[in-house]
Amino acid sequence: MGTLQVPNLVQFFGPGRALAPDLLGYGSLREVPPSDLSVSAQLAHLRETIERNFGVEPVHLVGHSIGGAIAALYAHSFKDRVNSLVSVEGNFTLRDAFWSSSVARMSPTEADQMLDGFRQDPKAWLARSGIAAEPHFLDVGIRWLSQQPASTVRAMAQSVVEETGSADYLAKLRTVFSQHRVHLVAGERSCSGWDVQDWALLEAASFTVIPHTGHMMMLENPSGFATTVKKLLQET
Repeated sequence: MGTLQVPNLVQFFGPGRALAPDLLGYGSLREVPPSDLSVSAQLAHLRETIERNFGVEPVHLVGHSIGGAIAALYAHSFKDRVNSLVSVEGNFTLRDAFWSSSVARMSPTEADQMLDGFRQDPKAWLARSGIAAEPHFLDVGIRWLSQQPASTVRAMAQSVVEETGSADYLAKLRTVFSQHRVHLVAGERSCSGWDVQDWALLEAASFTVIPHTGHMMMLENPSGFATTVKKLLQET
C-alpha cells in the first residue's frame, strides 16, 4: 500500500532526476480492474513508464517491501535497462510476504473490511509499525491508506505470493545480484524480521541500517532515508 510520492521525501532527491510512478491499481491508476493486476503487468507498466521518462538510459531502481520484489524482477527481466538496485526490506521469501499471504487468502469482502478498519483508525495502523500519530505522519498515513482500493491490495498480494513462492524466485534474485550492484537497506526496529539470505549479505554491495526507524523508515525519517539512498547511488 502507499506511494513514495511524499513531498518531504521527493525534495531530498533533487537536483537529480527522480521518479516515483503510480503502479497499476494505485493513485491515478486506481481504476485498473483487479483482473488486470499482476507482477508481470506491473513490470510491463514500469518498462513503459521508465522509457517514456528516461528513454533507454539505464536507471537506478529503489524498491520497498513488495516493491523491492517487483524492482528485483524488473532488473532480472530487463537487465540492460538497470544500473543498480536498492532493496529496502524487499521480499526475499514468503516469510517476508507474511502479510501478503494473509491478504491473498481473504475474500473480497474481508479485504474491504480490513482496509476500511485501517482507514477508520489510522493511528492504530501506524502504531503497529511503532510510528507515533504526529500530524505529519498521520497525514501521510491517511494518504497511503486511500492510495488504492482493497481489490488492488488483494490482487497484488495474490500475485506477489505466487511469484515469491515459486521455486525459481530465489534463483532470479541471485542472478540479479550477480549482474548488478545491489544495496540492502533496513530499519533498525524491523531488520531482524527481514529474511535476507546469507548469500545476499555476502554478495550485496552494501547493507545499511537506518537508526531509530522501522519498516516504514521513509515516513519516519524521510531526510535520513533519502540521504542514505543518494549516498549509495553515488557510490555505484
